[in-house]
Amino acid sequence: MNIRDLMLDPRAVAAVKAALAEDVGPGDATTLALVDPAVSATGEILAREACRVAGAAVGKNVLEQVDPSLAVEVAVPDGRDVAKGGTILTIRGKAASILVAERTALNFMQRMCGIATLTNRFVEAVKEYGTLILDTRKTTPNLRLFEKHAVLCGGGTNHRFGLYDRVLIKDNHRRLWQGGDPERLDLAVLAARNAFPELAVEVEVESLAECVSALRARPEWIMLDNMTSERMRECVALCKGISKTEASGGIALDRAREVAATGVDAISLGCLTHSARAMDLSLEWSVV
Repeated sequence: MNIRDLMLDPRAVAAVKAALAEDVGPGDATTLALVDPAVSATGEILAREACRVAGAAVGKNVLEQVDPSLAVEVAVPDGRDVAKGGTILTIRGKAASILVAERTALNFMQRMCGIATLTNRFVEAVKEYGTLILDTRKTTPNLRLFEKHAVLCGGGTNHRFGLYDRVLIKDNHRRLWQGGDPERLDLAVLAARNAFPELAVEVEVESLAECVSALRARPEWIMLDNMTSERMRECVALCKGISKTEASGGIALDRAREVAATGVDAISLGCLTHSARAMDLSLEWSVV
């Protein structure tokens, strides 16, 4: 799997710097009081449960921002699986520096590995159908870059990054647009396309009639929101060759395969980023 190096993005480097400033402040009082700065150590960040790795490069950057003299190597890169007890990062250098960086590195990595692991479970569930697993904007403020990267590491696909890179006409937009006539969703699509011709347009529908209405304007995507699998199948048949279809609305892992079987092109899931459980990782180390 070809996963880009997230830490080549200056926004990610700045976010790590801010996270360290939040945690360390003017200094790690405990370490400064008790740990000889000359003492060296070796350490490993280990997976205490099997998971999909995401954030290895982030953890490495945290350690290196604290102390550029630390020797940090990635044993399992982003997008790969690690077994229980497996080593993700190895570290050599000043013990005090490792202590300062430990929690921030683990916070990023545990969260990101959890998202990647949950995403991969959905991807595996629908693999037979080739259905895309999409994330959403339901992310932790200021951590979207990391959380969407973790989705990619799990084999998922990023939906729009923000409000600026795709038009997505949802129910509240429709209610505020010319009275929200569900029989003229095509006019809303055309208005959005005229305003932002460079952007893909997606429109949310909740019924077969709304789907027919939106299709008249041939939007790039139609979101099938909170529909039964039978109704999704009907909408997919209507949209074939005109618009791609995205299923949404609290779709749990045990229903993902059933939804994929309707023929939808994608399933979008807020749970990937707002409800993923952090993976259990630990930093085990010894004094040299």
